[in-house]
Amino acid sequence: MSSPWRRPGVTGAIVYALAASVFGSMVTIFSRLQVERQRGRRRVATALPAGPIIVVSNHTSYADGVLLALVCRRLGRTLRLLATSGVFRAPVIGSIVRRLGFIRVERGSVTANAALAHAADALAAGEAIGIFPEGRLTRDPDKWPEQGRTGAVRLALATGAPIVPIAMVGAHRLLGRRRFVSTMIRNVIMRPRVETRVGAPIDVLTLFPGGDTADPVAVRRATDALMERLIDLVEDVRDELAPHPSGVPVA
Repeated sequence: MSSPWRRPGVTGAIVYALAASVFGSMVTIFSRLQVERQRGRRRVATALPAGPIIVVSNHTSYADGVLLALVCRRLGRTLRLLATSGVFRAPVIGSIVRRLGFIRVERGSVTANAALAHAADALAAGEAIGIFPEGRLTRDPDKWPEQGRTGAVRLALATGAPIVPIAMVGAHRLLGRRRFVSTMIRNVIMRPRVETRVGAPIDVLTLFPGGDTADPVAVRRATDALMERLIDLVEDVRDELAPHPSGVPVA
């Protein structure tokens, strides 16, 4: 079966630029988004790597997709996010995200893994793909990341694309799971700060010290190791130690 993903083209690029401008202005009104460059290098990086990359981030807010796309835009890359099918069904928004080249995920269905094949097609075209490995907003009351799902690691194994972790802290104060209207009104006055840390690119094979990339147990361990790298960045921003170094266990 052929992939439904297609490079958006000139029209898509124009729509993306307009959307970035509009949503960037809105984010500026309601928050202070601070982009800190890559950690772990002597010289501060001013851009994300060129070529196919997989960007992963923690997930605390319904605004995370917009925020992550804006962060990557400031670092020189246009992000194609994997987004739940509910976003694609929404009036107006659904049409826009299709134009932006986002990739639909039928969460909880037998076809959910098909999204990884579509993401692989986008990576083959040199795109930057965005994934929230937790697969949902964290349910942890202190907003620590949950244990990750294995999709990002499996996608990196299939494509050879490096993984770039980006931590975002404070997004839940911009837009949480409840009290949307009162939160937005408050944010016009208070403008909560959303801080980020961008980690160095990760070669997925380094997460497999035993070398057996076909073993599901090894893939699970590699995913935990990836989440450790991401949570390290979250800890840096929060200046706290996470209670679960590889993610809060999911019941």
